[in-house]
Amino acid sequence: MRICPSYLSFILYNPIRKALTDREKVLDESGIAESSVVLEVGAGNGFLTEALARRARKVYAVELQAGMVRKLRKRLRKFGDKVVIIMADIAQYAPEEGFADTALLYFSFHEVGNQEEGAARIGKAVRKGGILSIYEPVFEVDNAAMQKSLGLFERAGFRREAERRGRFVHFARMIRQ
Repeated sequence: MRICPSYLSFILYNPIRKALTDREKVLDESGIAESSVVLEVGAGNGFLTEALARRARKVYAVELQAGMVRKLRKRLRKFGDKVVIIMADIAQYAPEEGFADTALLYFSFHEVGNQEEGAARIGKAVRKGGILSIYEPVFEVDNAAMQKSLGLFERAGFRREAERRGRFVHFARMIRQ
């Protein structure tokens, strides 16, 4: 498990990454609407959380590292109680069953230590018919690892709806059964 340390968070949130990443497309592909309640796993320093907060009704941002949580709180203060920041390991987080319309994992699932338990907890959090949207970096997650992750989510009650591998990013959207 390789976790991006908080002292390198400038890599996650910088003008070049913002220019190269169409965050609105990520939200569109993930089915996030104004009425959505979103569970974001691995929120980091808020690169996507900020866009989520602008669009979704409510965002639950789960982040493991205290340094990242401090940066999240500072960046997201302007959104008030629209964003709930949860400092936790997703594999140990006890979510309310079916509270989320969508779970978004953007370049984060490969950093989860106990992926089987993490997938189970995410599966518990997403309502039936809800969406799981997972993006992983090709340079860190090969095809076999991505397929293994998707298999864990299938065992947690999701079915595959869309999948693609680009030059830099693996993407999959799954529906909770």
